Amino acid sequence: MSQLFEVHPHNPQPRLLKQAAQILQDGGVAAVPTDSSYALVCRLDDKTAAENLRRIRQVDDKHHLTLLCRDLSELASYARVDNRQYRMLKLGTPGPYTFILEATKEVPRRLSHPSRRTIGLRVPDHRVTQDLLALFGQPLLATTLIAPGETEPMNDATEIRERFQKSLQAVVDAGACPMEPTTVIDITHDEPVLVRQGRGDLARLGL
Repeated sequence: MSQLFEVHPHNPQPRLLKQAAQILQDGGVAAVPTDSSYALVCRLDDKTAAENLRRIRQVDDKHHLTLLCRDLSELASYARVDNRQYRMLKLGTPGPYTFILEATKEVPRRLSHPSRRTIGLRVPDHRVTQDLLALFGQPLLATTLIAPGETEPMNDATEIRERFQKSLQAVVDAGACPMEPTTVIDITHDEPVLVRQGRGDLARLGL
């Protein structure tokens, strides 16, 4: 049975977030709110947890997983970023954008795209997720919470818990999130490539 943590969206209770962070530290998978929709998250360096996350979403190793980071200072450890890419990252963070970048050796090979060695990175603009990342002390591996067979992301924490209570260890409930996924931009090429139009406005990135 997954644990439900009901937190205030703008002033989340540290005690509850510490408990959620401990569940993640112990190898659990959790549903957390973001500035786009709810997301599934787990520890970056826990192979079993990452496999469980993929199994819940029913996606294979070609599906890009994302690293949720607190700020851009964390990105350099996990992705190769040149000046041009960094300028675009600064325009879109924090915010509802996922950037596809070339992964560094810090990212376990099993987490990056198998043929391209790329990874998604994003800095969410959501107080609860930011506080959870601060308590956890490192980026979290994440994917948009879209139920198998559905096309829209999930937005109701109670419904999420009911549907996934046997496979999730925690649900952090901060109320409804926007129903749109992130805008995904591949910036590994000379010109940025739009992979998915979501909540993030391309004009903010100068595109």
